[in-house]
Amino acid sequence: MATSSSSENPPIPSPNSFNINYNDYDELEHRPITREIMSTYLSTRRHRTVTIFHAKVAQKSYGNEKRFFCPPPCVYLSGDGWTNKSCCSSSSTNEQENFCATIGIGEPLFSNENDNCLSNEMQNLTFETGKRKYGSAKTLFISDSDKRKYINLNIKLFSTNNYHPNSYIGLFESRKIKVISKPSKKKQSVKNAESVCIQSGTKIALFNRLRSQNVSTRFLHVDETNQFHASAHEWGSFYIHLVDNDESSIESNEFSVKEGFIQYGSTVKLVCSVTNQSLPYLIIRKVDKNFVLIESDEPVSQLHKCAFEFKNNPTNFIYLSLVNERIVGIAGKPCVNERFRININDSACWTIISTDKAEYTWFEGRGPVTHPIAPVPVAKHIVVDGGGSAATIELAGENFMPGLSVWFGEIESPCTEYRSTQTIIAEVPQFSSIMPNMPWIQRAISTPISLVRRDGIIYLTPLVFTYTPEPAGIQKPLTPDNIISTTTKNFCE
Repeated sequence: MATSSSSENPPIPSPNSFNINYNDYDELEHRPITREIMSTYLSTRRHRTVTIFHAKVAQKSYGNEKRFFCPPPCVYLSGDGWTNKSCCSSSSTNEQENFCATIGIGEPLFSNENDNCLSNEMQNLTFETGKRKYGSAKTLFISDSDKRKYINLNIKLFSTNNYHPNSYIGLFESRKIKVISKPSKKKQSVKNAESVCIQSGTKIALFNRLRSQNVSTRFLHVDETNQFHASAHEWGSFYIHLVDNDESSIESNEFSVKEGFIQYGSTVKLVCSVTNQSLPYLIIRKVDKNFVLIESDEPVSQLHKCAFEFKNNPTNFIYLSLVNERIVGIAGKPCVNERFRININDSACWTIISTDKAEYTWFEGRGPVTHPIAPVPVAKHIVVDGGGSAATIELAGENFMPGLSVWFGEIESPCTEYRSTQTIIAEVPQFSSIMPNMPWIQRAISTPISLVRRDGIIYLTPLVFTYTPEPAGIQKPLTPDNIISTTTKNFCE
């Protein structure tokens, strides 16, 4: 179980050792992965995953004020590899492994040669104990002295156990965060809409702040029992989908979605990105000083105040609200003198903001390594080229490095070619090596794609490669002639 203490000062490595440099891979110990090791790993999936959830925008602080990032960036440690049973195949210790972490606004990093400390401020990140190990950074802010338009967050993770050969696990970076001065009150132009407005099919977070007090902030969240609630500690990331008004008259978990920017007055569906739980059809409404503006149809922008009206409720003007930690529907009051304004209380007023996540998964196939895990290579797309003995795949992603090998299930690619930090080319293994007992490709066979570092670290990707059979009546020898289809599936869960 992962624990940490804010009073414990983790050992800080030298400024040049936060991650491995791309020129250092010849120094890594050569510990090749065998088919048996890969097979055991793929059948058990006892890997470790670091997931960083954060907002896509952050509001800048001015002067002495501190506008803390909201929702606060959260780091989750998931996967069986974090349990007290060692995730490393060659280690037999059952000692509980403990961790500590720091978080801060990231690169570039600078060092102070006088005291060998980092000049940028890093905060201790304490992990909550329980089924899910997570920590949230509730006091991060960016000052007006920082002139960057975009930032990243850096999380440094350490092991505090003596038996681990390297206490520093690595530095993990968030996705890009746009810095804004304040929420926009103007109707957005097409030029700014892409980065400021909210699109259908993207992820958002919702938070409620009673009487504008930080201590009363509650986040829409789905708990471990798949129930919606208002949480003071964790926040949920929800897909927001535009729904055709003609199809939303009857509640259903299956619905057609539309592309485009979310506009006030639109019917939307909120779906939890983790649990897939959804709320009934809702109409998103603009809010101005506790009044719902029924006629507003402008695009929804970052950090706007909004309300969600239940579309198919038998009573009109019922809005998504909170009572303590419960999510309920509360009726608004139509204004007598203004027919297109509905008065609501604070509990029905939500702030909306786009969210993102960065996720890193690895497994120390030959036991604990002496170098940091990071940078963790992340493969995002796969393209198949050619067929037969010349079939290859091209992987596109980030943090690729020389010396990585591509694996198709339990089989290593005969040849992996490093092109750049964003591109790797790999030769497709013969089908006979994947399924030696199958005389030909009788049915579609999918294999997960993994990347393996020289010292035995396995980085499982979300990509899948599929061997597909020939059309009926054609049966060819054991070659990958029909390596046609590729799919993306989350094998890291």
